[in-house]
Amino acid sequence: MAKIINQPTRMCISCRKKDTQQNLLRLQCVDGSLESFCGSGRSFYLCQECLNQEKKLSKALMRQCKSGEKDKFMNRLKEIITDDRKS
Repeated sequence: MAKIINQPTRMCISCRKKDTQQNLLRLQCVDGSLESFCGSGRSFYLCQECLNQEKKLSKALMRQCKSGEKDKFMNRLKEIITDDRKS
């Protein structure tokens, strides 16, 4: 019998959809700023579908990072996504 390899499942903070870790974008809030995950500390995940829904996404980010700076978070998220696609 073939051995089944379990992949970790994580949940999107915006829509609560569960998916494999490799299909989600992992981020973290560091001192009120949105950053891509660096390997230590608390983090959260976003799915590709929610990345395209700006209103829903901005609410989830402000709730997760405990701040009301919506424009700052959305601009930083666009930078992170662009950098992530280049690498």
